[in-house]
Amino acid sequence: MIDEQFKQNVDAFVDEVWEDVVADIRRLVRIRSVEDRAAAKPGIPWGPASHEALVVGLGIADRLGLDAHECEGYLGYADLIGESDKQIATIAHTDVVPEGLGWTFPPFDVSRKEGCLVGRGVLDDKGPCVLSLYAAHYFAREVQRTGKKLPYTLRCIVGNNEETSMKDLDWYLERYPMPEFAFSPDAEFPLICGEKGLYSGTFCSGKIAGGIIVELDGGTVGNAIPGRATAVVRCVASELPEADNIDIEAAGDSQALITAHGKGGHASMPAGTINAIALLVDYLLEQNLCSDEERVFLEMEHILLATTDGSSVGVASEDDKFGPLTLIGGTVRTENGCFVQTVDSRFPTSTTGESITETLSTFGAKYGCSYAEGRNVTPFYVDPELPEIRCLLDTYEEYSGREGKAFTIGGGTYARHFARGAAFGPWDPADPVPEWAGPEHGPDEAIPEASLKRALKIYIVSIARLMELEL
Repeated sequence: MIDEQFKQNVDAFVDEVWEDVVADIRRLVRIRSVEDRAAAKPGIPWGPASHEALVVGLGIADRLGLDAHECEGYLGYADLIGESDKQIATIAHTDVVPEGLGWTFPPFDVSRKEGCLVGRGVLDDKGPCVLSLYAAHYFAREVQRTGKKLPYTLRCIVGNNEETSMKDLDWYLERYPMPEFAFSPDAEFPLICGEKGLYSGTFCSGKIAGGIIVELDGGTVGNAIPGRATAVVRCVASELPEADNIDIEAAGDSQALITAHGKGGHASMPAGTINAIALLVDYLLEQNLCSDEERVFLEMEHILLATTDGSSVGVASEDDKFGPLTLIGGTVRTENGCFVQTVDSRFPTSTTGESITETLSTFGAKYGCSYAEGRNVTPFYVDPELPEIRCLLDTYEEYSGREGKAFTIGGGTYARHFARGAAFGPWDPADPVPEWAGPEHGPDEAIPEASLKRALKIYIVSIARLMELEL
């Protein structure tokens, strides 16, 4: 029974272990665990740095009294064996997106400032991964103290490929049983019961680069709005006019390097961002820094990047569960004389990936570009009145004093892979943060320690209550 004494014990536990929690988060953050398929080999499918983080994460689990297993390098899990083989699971991940530009703190270390932890992964998702392991550690200590097993097996899944494709979990679910219920501490409170469809694609021009534009380069990953984009053009730098958010410098032999500075962010939440590629394209067009063929591509870019709801290219759509579609341009590159632009969309149930592909293919063809579909994953939704969901929401309400109402998002988490699952914290948008604190996938990624502490308590109490349900 979850009574006041139980909750007092949880409070004391969190205070006792907190500095160890921070130290373990730092151990993971110090590893630049960005996917590197070029360096992949058997047993290391996502590259050596990602694998190192997985090994360290499972080592933490082992030290905390869990039965840890690595699954051929794809991902891992750590169990606290219960009376039943049925599983209640958590799933977090140890891979991260690249650091990008604009950091004022070391990205691959944990800094403390104004009550926050700062570093790549403190919020997404190394910090929450450590919380999930310490939540299980609480129960491991109780089992050791009392000799009484939990009703169900508690499994902490440690993912290693969430940021790019989630192929690690596809591999896992082909070989291991589906948990009765799983939650992922990789999002926001109160609770996410649905996620938009995930879509990506690529426009490619003909071999037109090199007339006036020598090179276009912008963005770091396809699923983020780029904060920086550059162009090398055949022009004398001193002859180019100044413009807001544009830097110009000589690049030798009558060439100029033009750098546009935007405001980056996650592809699923484009509100308030400024796409640096769009700024760069508009400057090039305004100054006529392009050949006729290059201009056609830039005009396509101008239309494509003019909106973030897909309305400028004819794919806008919305429904009552998920709201409007989003569509952003993530990266632009110059490859073999061609300009290559990626797009990322999060779509509701009122459209399909196939429809988006058809429309974007037609749009690109008008400007001499081919178009290729990338990922196309259908939307995910679970009933927010499921007993397991209500259990989590009620616990959130109790600890936060705020309404526990499930909602949907445009981002994609591991939760969408489970028959009964949800994304649950650790970040609460209602919590105040300093103005300098950055978001997930952005520079100076940060989260208040108080938010993480409360999340750990919520996870422990939620797991205890899930263990009391008939599954």
